[in-house]
Amino acid sequence: MAVAKEQIRQIISENNISSVADVYTLLKDSFKDILQELMEAELDATLGYEKNHKGDLQTDNKRNGHSTKNLKSQYGEFQIDVPRDRNGEFEPKLIPKYQRDISGIEEKVISLYARGMSTRDIHDQLLDLYGIELSAEMVSKITDKILPQVKEWQSRPLNPVYPFVFMDCIHYKVREDGRILSRAAYVVLGVTVEGYKDILSITVGANETSKFWLGMLNDLKNRGVKDVLFFCVDGLPGFKEAIQAVYPQAEIQRCVIHMLRNSFKYVNYNDLKKFSSDFKAVYNAPNETAALSELENIKEKWGKKYPYAISNWENNWEDVSSFFQFSNDIRRIMYTTNIIEGLNRQYRKVTKTKSVFPSDTALEKMLYLASENVVKKWTQRYRNWDQVLNQLIVLYGERLTNYL
Repeated sequence: MAVAKEQIRQIISENNISSVADVYTLLKDSFKDILQELMEAELDATLGYEKNHKGDLQTDNKRNGHSTKNLKSQYGEFQIDVPRDRNGEFEPKLIPKYQRDISGIEEKVISLYARGMSTRDIHDQLLDLYGIELSAEMVSKITDKILPQVKEWQSRPLNPVYPFVFMDCIHYKVREDGRILSRAAYVVLGVTVEGYKDILSITVGANETSKFWLGMLNDLKNRGVKDVLFFCVDGLPGFKEAIQAVYPQAEIQRCVIHMLRNSFKYVNYNDLKKFSSDFKAVYNAPNETAALSELENIKEKWGKKYPYAISNWENNWEDVSSFFQFSNDIRRIMYTTNIIEGLNRQYRKVTKTKSVFPSDTALEKMLYLASENVVKKWTQRYRNWDQVLNQLIVLYGERLTNYL
């Protein structure tokens, strides 16, 4: 309920307000007074009469003084007098018994943690802004309250089919038994049949291996994913075998950008610009036949000088060429893993202040909270998704239509 301008002017005049600090002090004092009056009104409602206005009301219950209570709020810490009744029947609703924090401080702590702040930084921030002192250990305990949500999210049921699934991992350092070990956060991102992006899974485990990915793929299947049309991945050895073991019908699309980067490693810097320009004719070709022809042209021109840069494409052509059969709308989705690399950048943004995580659990907490913030922004479908879906239905029929 807004306060009228005339009332505001009167408040300013009566309280001699001349600075922001004066406003804050007034709000803090007023906040306490308003809470006090609201609790008195709650007791009035419980007893059935206002103080000193019992009248002819027949009741053996009456006021019985006050008890002090220290509260934490967004205006700092202060003391309030909680009214009591003789029969002990009064149960405050505004500030329930045993509640001493009315600041929503837990939500603030979790929000700051999700943005990459350390427990020490959160302690300092809360002290500066709200005058509330929470130890780093207490901050950690507050963030631990989301662990059941993390476990529930990691095991939630998934859609039966995803047209596109992207997989990648990010590496972190984690402390364990006094040692600093490398950990991989395995990230799986899917595109739904409605055309929206979703993070399907994040799991922290040992360094990136095809064996671990096999476990991840089985986990997706156990959570209800019956079919995937395309897996878009980088060139991890054993990746293909792991995918085919769990989803034998799925096609694999190697990231073209990663393929180019691998080829560029073998090319002299002076030739790099021209070599890169020539290769555009391969991945921009209208169909696979034309792409192979362009690759042969590049081999004739550069093959003797940079044989490994060319053989990299020849040896992996089966997994690189899947996207050539589709229109540009579908190619834009599947030919590169930029979508998941963009997600990884968001993770690195919130974890950059952490050179070493104290545990796998601490890493999982932060990645989960970061994921929640990212997914909130994914509100738009892929461009021209209706056309994309129609083309996929023509090619894959019941593999999609059974779940639409």
